[in-house]
Amino acid sequence: MIAGLFFFMTATIGFLRFPDFYTRMHATAKGDTLGTLLFVVGLALYTLHHGLHWFGIVNGIKLISIAVFWFLASPTATHALLRSALESDLVPWTKDGKVMLTWPPKRKTK
Repeated sequence: MIAGLFFFMTATIGFLRFPDFYTRMHATAKGDTLGTLLFVVGLALYTLHHGLHWFGIVNGIKLISIAVFWFLASPTATHALLRSALESDLVPWTKDGKVMLTWPPKRKTK
């Protein structure tokens, strides 16, 4: 659980320190996904510390299923948010302010 809290903390620092939407989303997506996974797996192991009994096993299975769902859903949601930001012409930050890419990409005509 401490490792999960560490990743939550680093994601928060990345959110506060990075310059634009894209880098902030990258930091929070990676940190939140791994932090949640580690924290929930830690909680599942904590429910089993008194021994293997029915209540602990059921709660552990529920917590692991939450972790698996979060591990699959969080990157998908982050991708959707970043794609919608790109399609709404939110330009990524650069030091010199030049546009690094154009969207939508121009198609080659024959």
